[in-house]
Amino acid sequence: MPAAVAVPGDANVVEDLFGFLRLLSDGSIVRSPEDPEFSPATFPRDHPNVQWKEAVYDKANNLRVRMYKPSAGAEPVGRKLPVIVHFHGGGFCLGSCTWGNVHSFCLRLATEIGAVVLSAGYRLAPEHRLPAALDDAEVFLKWLSDQSANSADGWLAEAADFGRVFVTGDSAGGTMAHHHAVRAGSATLKRAEGDLDPVAIKGYILLMPFFGGVDRSKSEAAEFPLEETPFVNLALTDQFWRLSLPVGATRDHPIANPFGPDSPGLGSVEFPPVLVVTGGTDILRDRNVDYAERLAALGKPAKVIEFRDQPHGFFTLDPWSETTGELIQLVARFVVDSCVVEPKIA
Repeated sequence: MPAAVAVPGDANVVEDLFGFLRLLSDGSIVRSPEDPEFSPATFPRDHPNVQWKEAVYDKANNLRVRMYKPSAGAEPVGRKLPVIVHFHGGGFCLGSCTWGNVHSFCLRLATEIGAVVLSAGYRLAPEHRLPAALDDAEVFLKWLSDQSANSADGWLAEAADFGRVFVTGDSAGGTMAHHHAVRAGSATLKRAEGDLDPVAIKGYILLMPFFGGVDRSKSEAAEFPLEETPFVNLALTDQFWRLSLPVGATRDHPIANPFGPDSPGLGSVEFPPVLVVTGGTDILRDRNVDYAERLAALGKPAKVIEFRDQPHGFFTLDPWSETTGELIQLVARFVVDSCVVEPKIA
């Protein structure tokens, strides 16, 4: 846990997230400058087969993206690499594209899939409550579209195939991926013929997306012995929603619950292939499965894969584990399969 941060004046702590973030009674917010224990500095910072660098994609909000690309040889000569846009997790309140566990996971994605990986930061709650993070995702995809059209960053443009883009996210990042899919799919239906975006999103990969709702799912309501309580538990997810949703909103807010009473219908939204990954011991497991099954019932190309004995975010808790490798190979197959063009029948 981080070292204690002094609370100013007569303010009391109203919300405390492991000491990393404290919301005070006077409305002020105190954040620890330290990285969490689950993101140790001992995680590899570099990989012999991956180059990486940072760029600013939103100067006004000082939002950065870490860009990763495999060394030469990942694709045949002259063929560019698919692009994976990644949004980190943290309940919309914690996390960074610079944290060691996120960085390591992206290094491994780049080298084992053979893809350009773009890990984008975004504004966090409660300083910037939702929909700020969703808006930042839109700004980033617009930045990426500009990069594609103008080749502004030669380092990126020489490797990236902007016609094969995938949007993925971990936990809250997976929620962001869903909402971008809805916005993009709705815009596709309205876009004038011939008004084409230079970035073609071929699929979405939701890694244990962070959804909620007023009514508890079976996996949320499950009781655990005190010594077996998972790190991501009901009290923590409720706290994340209190701190990140618009003030006064419930967990049935459309951002939290895509099939809630006030959520827009998804039947008319055009979705590319969607892969949902869940863990068998994750309290969000049932919401993840329900989400994928409801999309499929609407005729959307969605499927869910469960890692039976794995907890929430296992791939960032141990980015170099064998199971994380299995997940990355699953993502790699999804990328390949989603780019296959079905032959037209004359």
